[in-house]
Amino acid sequence: MTITPEKTAEDLQALSERPSAPLRTETFRTSRPNIAGPDTVEPPFPIFLAGVVQRGFGRGGKDLGCPTANLPDESITPMSSVCKPGVYFGYAQVYGLSGQEGKVHPMVMSLGWNPFYKNERLTAEIHLMHDFKSDFYGNDMQAVVLGYIRPELDYTSREALIEDIDADKRAYMKFGVDPNPTNDALEERALL
Repeated sequence: MTITPEKTAEDLQALSERPSAPLRTETFRTSRPNIAGPDTVEPPFPIFLAGVVQRGFGRGGKDLGCPTANLPDESITPMSSVCKPGVYFGYAQVYGLSGQEGKVHPMVMSLGWNPFYKNERLTAEIHLMHDFKSDFYGNDMQAVVLGYIRPELDYTSREALIEDIDADKRAYMKFGVDPNPTNDALEERALL
């Protein structure tokens, strides 16, 4: 499914006020697909992102049970210039971690303003689907975004947000994700 957004995240970022997002409804929850993405990678994907992992708001792991790695603002332009705010999927790797060098992990990510928290700036927050033993702030990270899961939504409760985050991860894993891909396999597919 090719995404042809009315306005990209970059377009929305230029507005004088933070854009609103639709409220997550029960209808959306029950009608959303339980699998992410098409069978093949379609334009504008793959999109490559890279940068040094920065401290974010500290909510992902503590408040939502979903730790995220935040990329610098300037590193998200390849994505924000062609994609609308929403939740996406792909693979990522962090460099310089003992025992993790060269390992690639599935990831889901948010591109947007996180309306539940009323963020004032566009962010890209990547959740690597791996249980890391320590933080990796200051380490280089590379990601390849392969597709779109759903639009950015606002929530009436933290529990509803967590429920959708968990559904996003399940939908991506049903897509047939290799939970332990190798660099060689990804390079063969020209993804890293």
